[in-house]
Amino acid sequence: MSAAQRNRSTTPPYDVSSITDQLFIASRPRARHVQHLRGLGVDLVLSMIWFAPPRALTRPPFHLMRLPNFDSPLWPIPLFMLRRGAAAAVLVLAAGGRVLVYCRAGRHRSVLMASCILIATGMTADEAMEMIIAHRPVADPHANHIERRIRAFERNWIRRQRPATS
Repeated sequence: MSAAQRNRSTTPPYDVSSITDQLFIASRPRARHVQHLRGLGVDLVLSMIWFAPPRALTRPPFHLMRLPNFDSPLWPIPLFMLRRGAAAAVLVLAAGGRVLVYCRAGRHRSVLMASCILIATGMTADEAMEMIIAHRPVADPHANHIERRIRAFERNWIRRQRPATS
């Protein structure tokens, strides 16, 4: 067995979870994970971190949207960024595409964005958080600063979807 084969066999698999058939949550991808993402058929990649992604994620077949934020209760992720990511994801999902959301560990920021995407597709905040926990055990949508943003997004999204009345 060559050194490259040994290295491949000992490299842990990429930390990605399928929340639905079309929505994935993951930890920060490295260049060695890009082929795995191609195999998943990912179309849209939502990056929730400041670090630049692997260069291959900026080229077709991927469309990359960077929404860099800190995972901190002191700096809540702005609702306009969550709406921007959710709106882009909804368009891709409606066309039958697949979306990957990632942050450093796949526990907070990516879970927040994935919850927003699920809310934008018609789920309640509680349903979205339950679904994510069921499919990604490390996810922590109930961290106080994350759950507050999920619920704020839900209120904001519902309010914006209501037709104007005279």
